[in-house]
Amino acid sequence: MTSPPATAHAHDNHVPADVDTRLTGLLESLVARRGIHHANLAVISGDGKQRWSAAAGGGDDHPLDPGTPFFVASVTKRFIVTLVLQAHERGELDLAAPISRFLPEETIAGLHVLKGVDRTPAITVRHLASHTSGLPDHFEKRRGGPSLYEHLAEGRDTAWTFEDTMRTTRERQRPHFEPQDLDAPRQQARYSDTGFQLLIRILETVTGRSFAELLTERILGPLGLEHTWLPGHRPPDPATAAPSPLHARQRRVELTSLIESSNDLFSTTGDLLTFQRALLGGELFGDARTARLLTERRNRLRNIPVLRYGLGTMFFKVGRLVSPGRRPVTLVGHSGATGTWLFHCPELDLHLAGTVDQTKGQAIPFRLMARCLDAWLGGADQKRQRVWA
Repeated sequence: MTSPPATAHAHDNHVPADVDTRLTGLLESLVARRGIHHANLAVISGDGKQRWSAAAGGGDDHPLDPGTPFFVASVTKRFIVTLVLQAHERGELDLAAPISRFLPEETIAGLHVLKGVDRTPAITVRHLASHTSGLPDHFEKRRGGPSLYEHLAEGRDTAWTFEDTMRTTRERQRPHFEPQDLDAPRQQARYSDTGFQLLIRILETVTGRSFAELLTERILGPLGLEHTWLPGHRPPDPATAAPSPLHARQRRVELTSLIESSNDLFSTTGDLLTFQRALLGGELFGDARTARLLTERRNRLRNIPVLRYGLGTMFFKVGRLVSPGRRPVTLVGHSGATGTWLFHCPELDLHLAGTVDQTKGQAIPFRLMARCLDAWLGGADQKRQRVWA
């Protein structure tokens, strides 16, 4: 009989015993699946009074600890859009302004040529943040070579620069649709990491600060996030543990150059949850109402049809597949290609964060988070009736 995976719980967990049992069982059943090496999961109530985090799986190659940092992948887009909205508040940029106001012509000319017409001048900052520009995703298919997603999935390291991304967009990819009319009730949307790389360059241009400096000065420092940092730099707390390694199923892979090229962060579940609660509470803005811009629209992503997208914000509806007899709820936040997640369930006021550190982990977070909500509610009959009535 196979023994259960090793599990390490946070020392300050505070949930009823039955909730702890169910969440632990959920985590251990996940890592017992073939192809999942380890996982890290954290849940906290909106008021912070109930919290639970644990890590399971792994082996001798890396210490098992729920506070271990990990590569958050595209969860970083939540940090990028926060910086964009802060810059908007400060008058450093305008969401409605064309990107040509902030970036030189040699950087952006010819990025969006559709049917022989260069529509790049029509792209605004808001288009980039909402994936409504029609620009391709530089991680996706390109002519004459493998996509970056293929490199990631197979655990093959590679490096690129911002200039490489712009060149690939012009020469080896093509746009999907025209920049959308943002006054229309609905717009076409297609996930594009290229747009967020452009947002980083715009932020650096209008502020005269590097991306790493902006993160530190405007988010990490004010919130005291000591274990979040940009690859290629050092964490604020020098005693921070090394990040957990990525795996292609059970095989450990080293993707140092890919990780550094992506402009995505390392962080911990604790730091991510602190950031999310501050973001949604408006603490990172001069006007707390600015946070409402994150969810002002919910366009369906053409290349990920189960998701809708606002400004740097994913929406995922949890229906009755996992929770028969209960009303659907919504998860609002962001996931990453390596099986990372940072979401809030507004109906239950629960925050969820974690990772499976898998090179092909895109789909795992959504089914896991649905089961996590079930595990959280499963033993509290009165609470369940109150919430789902």
